[in-house]
Amino acid sequence: MLLSIPPAIMGIIRIRLAGSPPDAPDIFERVEAARARGPVPVQVDVQAGDQFHFGRVNLVDARTRRPLTDAPSLAQLRLIPGEPALATSIVRAEGIIVDHWRAAAHPFARIVDKEVVADHVKKTVDVTFLVSPGPVATFGRFTVTGADFLTPGFIEERIDIAPGTPYSPQTLDRLRRRLLEYEAIASVRIREADRLDSDGSLPITIEVSPRKPRYVGFSATYSSTDGSALNAYWGHRNLFGGGETLRLDAQASWFGEKSEAVPSADPFGYKFAATFVKPGIYTARNDLVAEAAILREVTNAYVREAATLLVGVRHRFSDDLKLQVSLDLEQSQVEDSTDTRDYGIIGVPFELTYDNTDSRLDPSRGWRVSATVEPFAYLGDAGAGPTLFNGSVSTYHAFDENKRFILAGRLAAGSIIGAGLYDVPPQRRFYVGGGGSLRGYDYQSASPRNEDGIIIGGRSFFEASLEARVRVTDTIGIVPFVDMGSAFASEWPDFDGMKYSAGVGLRYYTSIGPLRVDLAFPLNPGPDDGDFGVYVSLGQAF
Repeated sequence: MLLSIPPAIMGIIRIRLAGSPPDAPDIFERVEAARARGPVPVQVDVQAGDQFHFGRVNLVDARTRRPLTDAPSLAQLRLIPGEPALATSIVRAEGIIVDHWRAAAHPFARIVDKEVVADHVKKTVDVTFLVSPGPVATFGRFTVTGADFLTPGFIEERIDIAPGTPYSPQTLDRLRRRLLEYEAIASVRIREADRLDSDGSLPITIEVSPRKPRYVGFSATYSSTDGSALNAYWGHRNLFGGGETLRLDAQASWFGEKSEAVPSADPFGYKFAATFVKPGIYTARNDLVAEAAILREVTNAYVREAATLLVGVRHRFSDDLKLQVSLDLEQSQVEDSTDTRDYGIIGVPFELTYDNTDSRLDPSRGWRVSATVEPFAYLGDAGAGPTLFNGSVSTYHAFDENKRFILAGRLAAGSIIGAGLYDVPPQRRFYVGGGGSLRGYDYQSASPRNEDGIIIGGRSFFEASLEARVRVTDTIGIVPFVDMGSAFASEWPDFDGMKYSAGVGLRYYTSIGPLRVDLAFPLNPGPDDGDFGVYVSLGQAF
């Protein structure tokens, strides 16, 4: 590496201990003498020197010293002529150069050397990178190690990278993240061979390790508007050796006040649930999903005792896009302000999800989109025909590399068509209000009411939220936010009677996700609305 940099660029630092330079012959005696009198004086003088700026920046082939074609631009390298010549910018550019050629199927790209030459008269720094892109490669054979805790071939069936596919580190990273989605797998390490095979392909070794198969835990949520809940759970991450998961939950909830619709109802609720997932039915891209629950739910609009079952198949089109088709069964007894009725519900929900965010609990970039269409074979007294539509879109954008300022937004809407309002069972109507939708308002309160002022729910809804997530320190964040939303008696949102709220949240960032505390205030409260809402939970609001 050639460096020709005058001392003025680097600056001059002079240090004196007890009035003498550190290399003075009698420095130890002087320091000891000073110590006897008290603290040893230390003086540091810094002369910054002249500021230099980038001049010419070149990328050349290390072997021929000719300019490289298809090289990253100076803007991509952030080495713009005229900009301050920072050493950190040069080091960062080296990584960008290597990543550029690796992404172009050159796995052995490297910086052989660099020449940094300063012109003291012009106060410029010229930089030349000597780059060895290395050979173009394709993916070769994959070898799996450490997977004996899974059924034979489990990992191999999920390596959907055909031999001969152009090498790409992004492709390997997507494979690693996809394998880590299986709860039985604790870690995935991908090792690239240090040389190509004779056919120009790169052998890859995948090393996996298991997580502990069983786990137990508990969680708690608190809301001054939604009520509180305690949940204990037990789970198995590899039930039969094929990555099957089983989780059992037992939840106790307390509504915190009398139900408006059923004032005599006990505010205590419960839920016993089991969730089972079987990966790889039919093909590795299809999973069996089953959820069963027995529950008692207390709200201001109704009190429900029910048994539910959802069984479906989830198909993965890509790492980001999935479709689940299920059978939705419910047998319930629901009491509201009018009477008590038994409901048998059969539906077939189609749920499409797209998620390319970088984190489940604390995303800083990307999109989350979900859309559900559920036709009902039988819905209350409405007969065949009613269909539910429900969808949401969330997006996240970090404005800086350290992700200290993130803007997050969310839109959600839904509609039930083909049935009158009172033909739809109360538990299947739409409700807005509370920590999961419209903070600052009581649970379900931004929803249609009957002539007696009791919440009855709607056939459509609309919600929107905007948050500015600002990290003050590495562990503390502040989140100002605004919410809006309402449910409507009409089939489609008519935006009449929209509710608005604003507030601020505190985030404590942990290794498993942020702990959230939100304080929200209604901006256009009605006579029955409270003055504020407090919400405590793990993870961001959306």
